Amino acid sequence: MATYKKRGYKPKTKEEIEHVAEENSTTAEVFNTLDETASKTEDWVIKNQKYIFVLIAIVAAVVLGYLGYKEFIAKPAQTEAMNDMFQAQKYYNEAIVATDKDSLFNLALNGGEGKYGMLDIVSEHSGTPAANLANYYAGMAYLNMKDYKNAVTYLSNFSSNDEDEVFGPIAKGAIGDAFVQLNQKEDALGYYIEAAEMRKNDLTTPMYLYKAGITALDLGKAADALKYFKRIKEDFSSATEAIDIDLFIGKAEVLANK
Repeated sequence: MATYKKRGYKPKTKEEIEHVAEENSTTAEVFNTLDETASKTEDWVIKNQKYIFVLIAIVAAVVLGYLGYKEFIAKPAQTEAMNDMFQAQKYYNEAIVATDKDSLFNLALNGGEGKYGMLDIVSEHSGTPAANLANYYAGMAYLNMKDYKNAVTYLSNFSSNDEDEVFGPIAKGAIGDAFVQLNQKEDALGYYIEAAEMRKNDLTTPMYLYKAGITALDLGKAADALKYFKRIKEDFSSATEAIDIDLFIGKAEVLANK
């Protein structure tokens, strides 16, 4: 019966008395166990407090060290690197639209007017985001200058973050372009596919699917080429690459069925 649990109620029957005694005994055991555990914990803390304080100090030092590094070393280093990179980036941008491209790309790579070039940024500011970006610009400059091996080297050293939708795919695709020129078309195909899948968007995805399709056809992989061309038609019908895509689909179908 539940009535014996009401406040002020005294158990009367033998059954109720035994039940209450059992409950009190169980409760006492629980509290005794908690007391023993707490006591053991206190003893352990007292016995090991030296090590605990050392551990806390180490964690605090790591956290403060990281924050200090980020605030007083990483940020100033990045600012200095970006300032050093300004002129080199200016040369690179001018080279893109200039007639005499090679001389400006050379200045972008090696510096001019007493300023750093991209190669200097890579070596002097290693580990900074600016040095990472300089790898990209150096690789693209070498690609434009037809120095394909150096293009592959520097573009391979560039890494993009998850928020970047353009630089990463273009870097991978540019490595593919370099491998095509080096007559390593299997390698090129792999990079084109990687570039197409890396950051799916309406600009770079259809462009590298198209290049992957052309390269696959050249390698005798018509079925793969057909897959890439059809994807352009189905998913990127408004892209420039989709204008004559039916012709390429037809060609790939013929070759695939031979």
